[in-house]
Amino acid sequence: MTVYGSFPAARPRRLRTSPAMRRMVAETRLHPADLILPAFVREGVREPLAISAMPGVVQHSLDTLRKAAVEAVGAGVSGIMLFGVPEDAKKDALGTAGTDPQGILQVAIRAVREEVGDDLVIMSDLCLDEYTDHGHCGVLDSEGRVDNDATLERYAEMAQVQADAGVHVVGTSGMMDGQVGVAREALDTIGKEDVAVLAYAVKYSSAFYGPFREAVGSSLTGDRKTYQQDPANSRESMRELALDLEEGADMVMVKPAGPYLDVLAKVAAEVSVPVAAYQISGEYSMIEAAAEKGWIDRDKAILESLTGIKRAGAQMILTYWATEVARAL
Repeated sequence: MTVYGSFPAARPRRLRTSPAMRRMVAETRLHPADLILPAFVREGVREPLAISAMPGVVQHSLDTLRKAAVEAVGAGVSGIMLFGVPEDAKKDALGTAGTDPQGILQVAIRAVREEVGDDLVIMSDLCLDEYTDHGHCGVLDSEGRVDNDATLERYAEMAQVQADAGVHVVGTSGMMDGQVGVAREALDTIGKEDVAVLAYAVKYSSAFYGPFREAVGSSLTGDRKTYQQDPANSRESMRELALDLEEGADMVMVKPAGPYLDVLAKVAAEVSVPVAAYQISGEYSMIEAAAEKGWIDRDKAILESLTGIKRAGAQMILTYWATEVARAL
């Protein structure tokens, strides 16, 4: 790298002298269209229910979910990622509520599609953990281990019922080997070639998921370390990425975002498809909790965290602040 001049002739501070100057030379810019709103919808409720571990986030009723979708459109947000929370009595070992055309997620997809049409990219969680009584992301074998290939059969059914409900994008979040290819084939088989696949190509087994488990009413005991990635590894992420692209992923995602910016940057440098990152529940809750204590400036911390994610290479960011930040931008 050629260096032009040195101090005192070279003074980088010249380009930081005013808000207008800093804005003009900014290398990274957030835009409302970068943002995707994750939203939870709970079966059988008429009013939204607060999530204690995620201040400001709720389990929506169908009516308030419709309102949230309209508000997201008005703020310029690009997408909404839907997670269904079924009644506890409907959970079973196979997660059959996840493939029931009248299951809460499918009902929610239809409701949002009816409300906003194609003005918002409607995405859905293609995973069984919300619907199983054991809380794992797949079907268990006789020894209590997650059966990868039996789970893929369930994912194929899920992809089809979500597509029939009107979803634009399915998000393969379960971390089963082969899930992207199976979802793609299942969609194509029923003539849903236009439904895209967002591959959770890099999803780590993270401590930062804690608040999410309350948000979806998870029944999990134990952990998901046999199928989600080890936080110590990054080369493994690139292998997962390559496999998902080979299987036909239209977009890829890194989850969580903040603790894995190095991995996000590697993924973004490697691919030509759009790259997403999910600022997960624990990342959200830490900032909200610290701000509530008066330890940090909430609004500045939110923008700084999102800017860092975009600077690392994310073109799309899933964040619970999506609508709020889009309005501010």
